[in-house]
Amino acid sequence: MTAIAPPESVQAPAPWARVLWYRQLDHYPGTGRRMVYLGIVVVATIVLYYELYAPGAVAPAIIAHYGMSFPYYVYISVVGNAVGAFSSILAGLADRWGRANLVAYGLGVTGVLVLFGIPNAPNKLVFGILLVSVAFVEGIILVATPALVRDFSPQLGRASAMGFWTLGPVVGSLVLSEVSSHTLTNLPAWQDQFVICGIVGLAVFVVALVGLRELSPSLRDQLMVSLRDRALVEARAKGIDIEASLRRPWRQMLHLDIVGSAFAISVFLIIYYTAVGFFTVYFTSLFGYSLSAANGLGNWFWAFDAGALILVGLLSDKLGVRKPFMVAGAIGGIVMTIIFGSRAHDPATTYYTFVWIISLMAVFLAVAYAPWMASFTETVERRNPALTATGLAVWGWVIRAVIAISIALLPLVVTSMTPLVEYGAQVQALAAKYAPELRTISAIDPATLAALNANPANSAAAAKAVGEIAAADHVTPVVAVGRLKAVATVPRADLAYLRAHGAQVSSAAASAPGQWQTWWWVSVGGEVLFIPLIFVMAGRWDPRRAREDAEQHEREVERELAALHADA
Repeated sequence: MTAIAPPESVQAPAPWARVLWYRQLDHYPGTGRRMVYLGIVVVATIVLYYELYAPGAVAPAIIAHYGMSFPYYVYISVVGNAVGAFSSILAGLADRWGRANLVAYGLGVTGVLVLFGIPNAPNKLVFGILLVSVAFVEGIILVATPALVRDFSPQLGRASAMGFWTLGPVVGSLVLSEVSSHTLTNLPAWQDQFVICGIVGLAVFVVALVGLRELSPSLRDQLMVSLRDRALVEARAKGIDIEASLRRPWRQMLHLDIVGSAFAISVFLIIYYTAVGFFTVYFTSLFGYSLSAANGLGNWFWAFDAGALILVGLLSDKLGVRKPFMVAGAIGGIVMTIIFGSRAHDPATTYYTFVWIISLMAVFLAVAYAPWMASFTETVERRNPALTATGLAVWGWVIRAVIAISIALLPLVVTSMTPLVEYGAQVQALAAKYAPELRTISAIDPATLAALNANPANSAAAAKAVGEIAAADHVTPVVAVGRLKAVATVPRADLAYLRAHGAQVSSAAASAPGQWQTWWWVSVGGEVLFIPLIFVMAGRWDPRRAREDAEQHEREVERELAALHADA
């Protein structure tokens, strides 16, 4: 093996070019450097999703600030996911252009948009355009980052590596919930949440710009099962026909095992993306939680999800199988989603009951997702390891398209959210502030009340109102007069607001639990569809057979290395 020479670079780039643009490695890096590169990828992914998910933490405040309807806010997300779907296809060019520059400069673009653009958006249209722009960049990085993880991780450690990569969206959500739940009290302006994550994003952009590297095409275009393949991979790299391996990429990837499994995980994650975008809306509107309390629930969800991703990735690699974990995670996710949905009709559900339910739900989602990511990249490698980014682009397009469609359907299913989000908080505040006066008003006949509104000096109407109050509340006329005078002190604008929206909000509050429960059943349906499509993916069910495959591969590697050594 010592006689095998690595491929030579045609011309060494200038030092500034190696920092700003040229990032390819002509040798497979050692474990230490490989961990550094993987660490940068994971941190970059965390920050990207922290930026992307920031609106979810303060959605009610954003809607109120711009006077949006709930569907308008939802359709910003729909457009963002649709745009992200097509930018994921564009990211398939990473098989030719490389991955590292897409990640590094993408972070720079999103950092600028989040720090300077979104907090200063003058109206809801500009706000929406800027969010869609962030989603466009996210669609590209969604493909480039797992491609880098695949490049730097052999198959026998793939689930662990993908477990860490999937920490990106999860820990990004956890960071968002943690920061917002601890800062919203002192920094109530929703813009402050974007300023914080924008600063963090630009800091990580600098780290990625200086430190992130990627494998040269001749190295990354091969299948690497274990770290012992390193010498063989470098030896093969001297004779790889890169152009031939990249010919007709989409035709090579558009097969049931790739498209079907991408669709499966997309519908499985409907519950996950609903949690990302609408858990704060759900808990504040149905259960009356504050924004900080709703984000506090998110802390539990994302923390358990993150821990389970790491543990299940390690266990999947140790046993050498992925599919049993996917099935177990799917079944557990179905059960917990049903339990979660059943609480929609119980407004007395305690905070810590929800903590237990959503934490267990998060664990089961992680049990399925980390092994799925590993299995999907292995399924792509089974077709052509040189087209990893193209296969991931197919997944990126499918998942963004499915999420865009599902989120577009959400306002059609949960129609009650528009009055609850737009008017619910104000109606609730006014109702609490003027509760005694409103009880008095409810005791007065509507015709009498209308006569008093038309002419407060109408003595006959006032006398009739006093009599109605006394009869309804079982009080003396003197007390009834005092209560009627208290009603007169309520600002007319507040009473008009309650008359205009109170009944609408009350009706929406009554129908919202059933509508949300229907949506949770939609999420259960997606989890059920996930299970049969597991069977088309690469990988064994039995750990013993998986070990036999690994041992057979090791013997083949030893034979090929021996032959190369003899030739050298």
